Amino acid sequence: MGKYILALDQGTTSSRAILFDEAQRMIGITQKEFAQIYPREGWVEHDPLEIYSSQYAVMMELITGNDIAVRDIAAVGVTNQRETTILWDKLTGRPVYNAIVWQCRRTSDIVDTLIAGGLGDYIRQKTGLVADAYFSGTKIKWILDHVEGIRARARKGEILFGTVDTWLIWKLTEGRAHVTDYTNASRTMLYDIHKLDWDDILLSALDIPRAMLPEVRPSSGIYGTVNIQGTEIPIAGDAGDQQAALFGQCCFEKGETKNTYGTGCFLLMNTGGVPCESRNGLLTTIAASLPGAVHYALEGSVFVGGAVIQWLRDEMRFIAESADSEYYAGKVADAGGVYLVPAFTGLGAPYWDMYARGCIVGITRGTRREHLIRAAEEAIAYQSLDLVRAMEKDTGAELEELRVDGGASRDAFLMQFQADIMNGRICRPEIRETTALGAAYLAGIAAGFWHNLEEIRSLWKCDRTFTPRMDPEKRETLLAGWHKAVGRSRNWAE
Repeated sequence: MGKYILALDQGTTSSRAILFDEAQRMIGITQKEFAQIYPREGWVEHDPLEIYSSQYAVMMELITGNDIAVRDIAAVGVTNQRETTILWDKLTGRPVYNAIVWQCRRTSDIVDTLIAGGLGDYIRQKTGLVADAYFSGTKIKWILDHVEGIRARARKGEILFGTVDTWLIWKLTEGRAHVTDYTNASRTMLYDIHKLDWDDILLSALDIPRAMLPEVRPSSGIYGTVNIQGTEIPIAGDAGDQQAALFGQCCFEKGETKNTYGTGCFLLMNTGGVPCESRNGLLTTIAASLPGAVHYALEGSVFVGGAVIQWLRDEMRFIAESADSEYYAGKVADAGGVYLVPAFTGLGAPYWDMYARGCIVGITRGTRREHLIRAAEEAIAYQSLDLVRAMEKDTGAELEELRVDGGASRDAFLMQFQADIMNGRICRPEIRETTALGAAYLAGIAAGFWHNLEEIRSLWKCDRTFTPRMDPEKRETLLAGWHKAVGRSRNWAE
């Protein structure tokens, strides 16, 4: 048995590789950014070959730079930016078009056509998703529609589709494995999350040949092997980034929840073996789980999380570094009655108001820079709380603990305010690279590196716990003010 698990973490702006040992310590980490391509306003693309080359480069740099013997790597786990769509020629291995990134909005008209055709509710019932250009299905159709001759070749199985995990595994196994896992399949808007199969009605509606789709497997299992310096290493784990983070936070049981504080915020709750249909604007998706035990999750996203701090830094010039926001927020006793609603691109769950716009309310002659910075920090917590409350309504259970990760989770002021306003525990783990850790867990269990979930949970450590200490009356007053401010931001651009 090897000494390490190698996690490949392929993100939207960079590729990373991280080595973990049996005690879940990070032995090394390497990272490489790659180009973002914007052909037109609202269009976002990546070069699939650069995605692969950057991921391969950091993998090799990590191994050689840490003087690791390849035979000491027990398995490889893969995690990836979700929904991003790649089509390639099976014979040559060359992409037929650039990767269309999850952020790209070019297929909105295709989504409108699906909804006009009465498929909006069907998509929700079968896939757990809302009909949106965010997901992979309409991106596949767009490429098939715009690259001459490939739809006919796709019907023959000569053109393959994959999300980024599928592309990486296909390249790493030299074309021997055309596979994905349940979590990534559930983000395509083509996959029936109840039957665990591609949906023929949706494939027909988008004119997507089934022959081009990958085989779908559990998130933990041997997908194939990658040859590294003459040694075949099993690729044994695969999950989309947010589901990998849920698994990396050891949220293995129903009701366990994590929030990732990045540019936006992604809140996921494990809902167990039965999908929970949201009536409060959340998505139902498949959680990373072991073979024979499919688990589901509710997911909600905050469009502007840490990005509001970047806005204070880059556009408003209130702070020199993002980390300064924690210092300035702590210099005042409260936000002085000021609320900042960062609806820069509309509001997501539970509001789903694309016409909302950002606003600052409650300013007086005594308002200082520190009050505005604190209001921005608090807005991240308020928005996350809105998602927590939506999940509690959907599940009928009160959330007592929230596990946190992502760059902004280092901010002790934000984490304490989140605990206060949620009236629950916030648990921040020692290892905050939870996306990569989740991929490592999935691969390690399949390869026998770790034996079971109980062993993994016993090794997972909480670095710091934040508990609520806010007066209940003050909490209710603050929340009433927040929701009043959100009301001022809504329908502004209509």
